[in-house]
Amino acid sequence: MQIAPILAALKKHRMATFLIAMEIALACAVLCNALYLVVERVRLSHVETGVDDDRLVAISLAGVDDAQAVDLGPRLRQKLSSIPNVESVAVANATPFGPQAGEAGFRIDPNDPVYRIQAHFYLGDAGFAKTLGLRLVSGRWFTADEYAPVDGFLPKASSLLVDADYASKLWPGQNPLGKPVLVTNLTFRVVGVVARMVRPNPSPFAATNSFITPALAGKGMASVYLLRVAPEKAQDVFARATAMITRDEPSVILDATASGPLTQLRDAYFANTRSMAIMMVGVIAALLLVSALGIVGLASFWVQQRRQQIGIRRAIGATRRDILHYFQIENFLIVGGGIVVGMVLAYVLSAVLMKLYELPLLPAYYLPYGALILWLLGQLAVLGPARRAAAVPPVVATRNA
Repeated sequence: MQIAPILAALKKHRMATFLIAMEIALACAVLCNALYLVVERVRLSHVETGVDDDRLVAISLAGVDDAQAVDLGPRLRQKLSSIPNVESVAVANATPFGPQAGEAGFRIDPNDPVYRIQAHFYLGDAGFAKTLGLRLVSGRWFTADEYAPVDGFLPKASSLLVDADYASKLWPGQNPLGKPVLVTNLTFRVVGVVARMVRPNPSPFAATNSFITPALAGKGMASVYLLRVAPEKAQDVFARATAMITRDEPSVILDATASGPLTQLRDAYFANTRSMAIMMVGVIAALLLVSALGIVGLASFWVQQRRQQIGIRRAIGATRRDILHYFQIENFLIVGGGIVVGMVLAYVLSAVLMKLYELPLLPAYYLPYGALILWLLGQLAVLGPARRAAAVPPVVATRNA
């Protein structure tokens, strides 16, 4: 079927064609960005932590001052270790899906005076790696003499571990072992690379930009206790641990929002993410429905207006399939024009969201997905009116318009 007659017919209905095309353009811009947000949020909620989530319990305390920390750490760790089904206990400054406690800027070039990069520094004692179930992919673990007391917010240590994915981003194509990491007046060296270590608050921008530093429990290191427990015993151990702390340590406060089995902390952390994803799916559904209704309304109106023309075409030999294809191609052209404009608007909208809400820029591969969805929607929406047009009998040509 020739395109020229269809374009000529659309020129006679410029305003209606323009409005539907702009509706499709707006739908394309919103749809592409909404799909991206939903997919990224759902993907983030399934982030791999690199630790044994189902065997970990986090106990976070508040109100621990430096004077208490020296005695509290060893005492509390001993009591927690005595709870049935607890296999090991580690003291740290933070836990996955809990509050961040060691965010800092750093340099990897000693000659660069500016701290251009930011990451989360986990402070962990000698039981940290074993308790969490971390896996070493290269280098070595910390040695006993590398654990140092915390001074300020970091230990005066010389070594650190880094997440494998993050190491590949910091030193692409290079061996990270031995590389320097400079924070304030401290210089650390990478001695080992772990397979995975998620930061406390993973986001679409950053999920694994984290380091692990060796620290001695005590000052600055007596607020987070991580318990490795026997399988399926996390809830029971958490109940016993909280009861013991309430009974034996009345001077400290249990931070309920940052304490519990790690699987529960994960669920709580991503609760808002799931709610946002559901809301965005609703927005997408409403947007597609409005777009489909607009296409159906316009196509139905044009079918009613063109009944005599359709009858004439049928009378001179056009088949039902020809009439059906005419409306489908017409819709394809209108939707296609809207999609071209919509792709530009999609990037403009993405840039605005990136600036206002610190979201990543929309990847280009979402554009063809959005275009395909809208083209399919357009063809399905126009199918009903197009079938009614194809059913117009040739005898209509003999009637008055």
